[in-house]
Formats: sequence, structure tokens, C-alpha cells
Amino acid sequence: MIKIATKMFITKGYSVTTLRMIADELDTSAGHISFYFPSKDDMLAVLTNMLCEYQREMMEQEAGEGISSLLSICLELMVMAAACEEDEIAKDFFVSSYSSSKCLSIIHKNDTVRAKEVFAEYCSGWSDEQFRSAEYLVAGIELATLNAIDKSVPFETRISFALNAIMMIYNVPEDIRRIEIEKVLAMDYRSIGKRIFNEFKEYVEGTQNSE
Repeated sequence: MIKIATKMFITKGYSVTTLRMIADELDTSAGHISFYFPSKDDMLAVLTNMLCEYQREMMEQEAGEGISSLLSICLELMVMAAACEEDEIAKDFFVSSYSSSKCLSIIHKNDTVRAKEVFAEYCSGWSDEQFRSAEYLVAGIELATLNAIDKSVPFETRISFALNAIMMIYNVPEDIRRIEIEKVLAMDYRSIGKRIFNEFKEYVEGTQNSE
């Protein structure tokens, strides 16, 4: 059930996929699906959790390739935003996840843990509550970046502003912020965004096939 639903979300689009469409694909009733998953949000939460697991694996891989955890955090937002620029289905998924209270709770919990690891050296003495509060601000910045409506502002400008604001929240010095942003902007974000979203689709398929 969840396998079919998540596949439809990332191939057809979350917003256009209805419980009835999922039910038809499974040759069952929408009521039967609602017994296990009261709403589409509950299904989207499963996919969002997969995204968090995928991002953790990506960070571990990047660390093995010599990419710093700070740059990895910056790359993550750039990749999601680039995917949203290039693929409406990707944008629908990411924006829907950040707009759902259930999904945002998963994202917030995951990102708070990572923020404590990545930004600890710049946030000496911070409490767990301070990291949690900071991540609420970060989530708002990320959603605004992913759901950019005014395309008259260049992508590079939006990304620079977002990354700078996020790192400022965590007291990252200006010279380090500038270096990390320059590294991100030097990359071919369009091809990276497409590739990473396609790899995420494959990750979802692989994860579900192994269950």
C-alpha cells in the first residue's frame, strides 16, 4: 500500500495523487486505505522519513569523499532548491513536506540532531532548546527558498541569501560563510538537482523492494 502511494507521489506528484487513485491502483477502496492511513499526509510522512534517511546516508558518503559536514549542509539545500527549479514534481514533494505539520515534525527532529553535530563548534554552550528553536527559523528559510515564486530574483542570489542566513543563525563566521557559499555556487546545480532527485527515487524503490 505505502509502496504504491510513495511511488505515485514522486512520479505523478503528491498534490494530484488522491486516495482514490491509490485505491484504484491497488484494486481496493479508499476507505480501506484510510483505515491504515487516515490522510495523504500520513503517507507523505513515510516518504519524508525516507528522505531524511537518504540525506543521512548522503552526508556519510560525502564525508568519506572529504566533503566537510558544513559544506554538505549547504549542498543539501542547494540540491533541493535546484530540483525544485528543474522539476515541478520535485517541487511539489519538497514544498508539500515542509508545509505538512506531520512531515515538518520529522524534518525538524532530524535536522536538529544534525545541526548539533555540524554547528557545535560555533554554538558553544547552546542548549538543546536553542538548537530546536534555531531549526524552526531554518525550516522557514528553507521553505521560502524551495517555494520561490518570484523568479525574477536569480537562483544564485536566492541560494546565497538562504545559506548566509542559515549559517548566521548558527554563528558561523563571515569568512567561512563566504567560502562555503562560493563553493556551492561553483557547482553545476541544475544537473546535480536532477541527478539527486532521480537517485532519491531509486533509493525509495530500493528501500521498499528490500522490505
